[in-house]
Amino acid sequence: MPPPTAALSVPSSSSPSLFPLSSFSSSNNPHVSSFCPAPTTLPKFSSLSKPKTPLRNLTPLSAVSIEKETLISERPHTFLRDADGGDDGSVRSRFQRMILEAQESVCSALEAVDGAGKFKEDAWTRPGGGGGISRVLQDGVVFEKAGVNISIVYGVMPPEAYRAAKAAADDRKPGPIPFFAAGISSVLHPKNPFAPTLHFNYRYFETDAPKDAPGAPRQWWFGGGTDLTPAYIFEEDVKHFHSIQKKACDKFDPSFYPRFKKWCDDYFYIKHRGERRGLGGIFFDDLNDYDQEMLLSFATECANSVVPAYIPIIEKRKDTPFNESQKAWQQLRRGRYVEFNLVYDRGTTFGLKTGGRIESILVSLPLSARWEYDHKPEEGSEEWKLLDACINPKEWI
Repeated sequence: MPPPTAALSVPSSSSPSLFPLSSFSSSNNPHVSSFCPAPTTLPKFSSLSKPKTPLRNLTPLSAVSIEKETLISERPHTFLRDADGGDDGSVRSRFQRMILEAQESVCSALEAVDGAGKFKEDAWTRPGGGGGISRVLQDGVVFEKAGVNISIVYGVMPPEAYRAAKAAADDRKPGPIPFFAAGISSVLHPKNPFAPTLHFNYRYFETDAPKDAPGAPRQWWFGGGTDLTPAYIFEEDVKHFHSIQKKACDKFDPSFYPRFKKWCDDYFYIKHRGERRGLGGIFFDDLNDYDQEMLLSFATECANSVVPAYIPIIEKRKDTPFNESQKAWQQLRRGRYVEFNLVYDRGTTFGLKTGGRIESILVSLPLSARWEYDHKPEEGSEEWKLLDACINPKEWI
C-alpha cells in the first residue's frame, strides 16, 4: 500500500507510521532519528500526478534529518512551529486541526463501543517543532488492540527530490529542501473473529523552497485511505463499508471510488502469498493534480467517514458466538496482516530501518497471530470464501 508515521517516521502505508520517505537513509548523527510517518517512499508520485521524471527512480539514498522526540506530560495546543502562524487558516494548520479532531472522534466512538477499555495516550514534541500523539486501547472487552496515532513532522530532504518534483529542467543546484508532513494513522483489531479489522491513514506533505533558491514553488500532496480486513465475509457488512467509501468519493469526483478502490486492492497485495490482505476499500497517494482546497475537504470527508463505515459493523458482530476453530482462523488471517506490514508496508519497513519511534511503528500489529504449516481451508467453506475473495478482488457495490 503505497505511506509519515503516527510514531513519527515518513512513507505511505498501513502501519501507523504516516509518510513516504522510504528511499532515504537515516542521518549519521546519533541524536537525530529519521521520520517515516507510516502506513510509504519520498515523494512517490502516482499516475494521477504524471511528473515528467519519476521521483522514485531518481532519488538516491540520502540523509533525512529529524530531531529526536521528547515525551511530554501534556499535549500542547499546537505542534506547528511559530513561523507557521499557529491556527492561522493555512492548509498546515487546518490539516492539523482535522487529524486532531478525527483522532478524538474515533477514539471516543471506540471507547463507547468497547464499554470498558480506555486509550492510553503518549505525546511528544521535537525541539525544532513538530510532535505527535499515540493513543492505544489494549485488551479491552471488544478490541484486542486499537491504535490511533497522529504526527506533525518537520525535516530536511535531499535536493534531488526537489528537482525531480519540479518536473522541469533547472541548471541551479539548490541545497537541502525543508519539508513538512502531518498525518493520522490507525489500525483496529477486534477480539471476535466475526468483527473485521480496520485500517485508515490520511496525510499531507509539503516542501519549502530551498534556502538558496528563494521564490521557487512549494510542492505539496495528499495521501491516504481506509480498508477492511475481515476473517469472515458478511456481504451486507462489506457492502455497507464500501458504500460509505463511495459516498465520500462521489461528493468530489465520481472517478475517485473505482480508481482508489483498485489502487487499494493492488497496494495490499501479499506477493509471496498471491493474495490481498483483506477486502479493500480506498487508497490514494501523492495526489496533487486537483485544487488544494478540494483535496483538503476530500481528506477530511474520508476521515470523518471512518466511524459511520465501521462502528455499525462492530456493534452488529462484536457479540456473535464463535468457536475455537473460528478463532484460530482469525489468528491465521492476523498472521497475513503481520506479514504484509513487516515485509511490504513501506511505512513500517522504513521506520524499522531508520530508527523511528518503535512503539508507534508497531502499534499496527495485533496482540496475537498464528501460523500453521501448509494450512488450506476446505473448498466451499466460509474460510475458503474469504481466501477466494482475497485472491480474486470483487466489486462489492
